[in-house]
Amino acid sequence: MPKDYSRTLRIADQIQRELADLIHNELKDRRVGMITLTSVEVSQDYTHAKIFYTSLGSEEDNFLTDKGLEHAASFLRSQLSHRLRLRLVPQLQFIYDESVERGIRLSQLIDKAIKQDEHGDPV
Repeated sequence: MPKDYSRTLRIADQIQRELADLIHNELKDRRVGMITLTSVEVSQDYTHAKIFYTSLGSEEDNFLTDKGLEHAASFLRSQLSHRLRLRLVPQLQFIYDESVERGIRLSQLIDKAIKQDEHGDPV
C-alpha cells in the first residue's frame, strides 16, 4: 500500500469526524436535521472531498437537507481549515447515500420472503 494512499484515508477519516462535529454543534441551518456521515472520499491531490451522508427523513426532507448542506459547504470548509493541519482544505461536495435505504428495502424483502415461505405461501 503506497504511503500516499494511507495518508488520503487518514485525511478522509479526520474530515469525516470534524464535519460530523461541526454539523452537529456549529451548523444552525434548520434544513440540515439529523444526518449521518457514512463516508468521505478525498481526491489524490486533496482538492476535492465527496462527503456521503444519509438521513431518515422523507424525500422532501432529504431535498432540503441537500440544499442546506450545499449552502453551508463554504462555512464548513472554512471551519475545517481552522481544525485541520493541512495546506489545502478540499472543496466539499455532499452526496446523499442511498445504500442505507437500499439495505433496508432488501432486508424487508428478505423478511417478507421468509414469512411467506414459513406460511407456505407462494413467493
